Amino acid sequence: MSYARTSQDDRQRDGHGVRYQLRINERTAREHGCVVVASYSDNGRSASRQGVVRPGFERMIVDLVRGRTDSGRLIAGVVCVADDRLYRRVEDMARFLAALTGAPGRIHLDQEGVRDPYSREGVMQAVRSLDAAVTETRVRSRRLTNWHWARAVEGVPHSGPRPFGWLEDRIGLHPEEAELVARAVGERISGKAVRAIARDWCELGITGTRGGRPNGQTVTQIMTAPRVCGYRANRGELLLDPATGMPVLGQWEPIVTPEDWRAVCSTFSPGSLFMHRGSGAPRRTASPRPVPRHLGTGFLRCGAEGPDGEVCRGSLCAQKGRSKQSPYVYSCRDCRRCSISGPLADTALERLLFDEGRSGRLPKDTRQRWQTDMALEEKRKIVASALAHCLVRPGAKTDHTWDFSRVEPVWR
Repeated sequence: MSYARTSQDDRQRDGHGVRYQLRINERTAREHGCVVVASYSDNGRSASRQGVVRPGFERMIVDLVRGRTDSGRLIAGVVCVADDRLYRRVEDMARFLAALTGAPGRIHLDQEGVRDPYSREGVMQAVRSLDAAVTETRVRSRRLTNWHWARAVEGVPHSGPRPFGWLEDRIGLHPEEAELVARAVGERISGKAVRAIARDWCELGITGTRGGRPNGQTVTQIMTAPRVCGYRANRGELLLDPATGMPVLGQWEPIVTPEDWRAVCSTFSPGSLFMHRGSGAPRRTASPRPVPRHLGTGFLRCGAEGPDGEVCRGSLCAQKGRSKQSPYVYSCRDCRRCSISGPLADTALERLLFDEGRSGRLPKDTRQRWQTDMALEEKRKIVASALAHCLVRPGAKTDHTWDFSRVEPVWR
């Protein structure tokens, strides 16, 4: 099995990074007398950020656990360019090693040679690689943070997409857009609703710098961004000159005066301001993360096959259903070819956990507490301890019976 991953592909967007890695993997396999029977890749996917789903990595883990590819080819090991392509988190390293060593005799191959994942030295080498990757991530993050801060203190414009109201150089004003922003600030200070301003922009055929239609939130962000009056911000904080205590001025032309900017900001609640919700700024409204309301959220993967025969494996998300029997359903937002009744999927998870053949995995009193007073959060922790995820096969449109076998478990 060959695996490749890149963290970013923002410029060319053609997947050349993973393509090159897969070619290198094929060469490495040939040099050691091996043959690549399946290739997996994740283009533009971070391995260090929590919550990022890597479909290629997940498919590889599933195939390693069952010991064969979708085409039935037996798996004898994994080849990759370097360990940090596979994992940059302890959880992913543990999952990979457990899946790889699930059968005897498998190898881990990279450009340095063949490694024995069963030996103490092989495991220690994986741990050293993980430690080096984590250290590199921290150093790179700190270096990037410092670089952005130094640019901000000097008043250099942001390096992201062109801000609405300015030219491509991010210095000079865009004649039409700047006039719209200045007029919107004046109208908002006079009491006009921000949604009405957004509707006016839509009627004029105005689009954002990324092609989207203006709405109330985007217009609010544009008007309340410190750059409209020439001030420089960084990571959600207005930068102040250490010597004078005054706001740092950017190198670009302002659209309105600082007094007008403060006046327009005062017309909004704190949670709506750019400084609280702007690009790259931390949320400071203290709003809690949404809590999962259903048992299967985050544990279900799409089992629909595409035209090329590849299984989607996208996450199934809960949404409102249309019947009393299924008040909520889990649906795939990636391919939109698979959905399952929420109560059916949740009941299937319970059946899998308390199946007679696997009941020894859980304490005896767990089932009784599960059915009486156990909170959803504790139930989800139990599911996470036993299951990596479940693959949900599409159902037949004409069959309205509940088929629990559609939910196929991948045990930890």
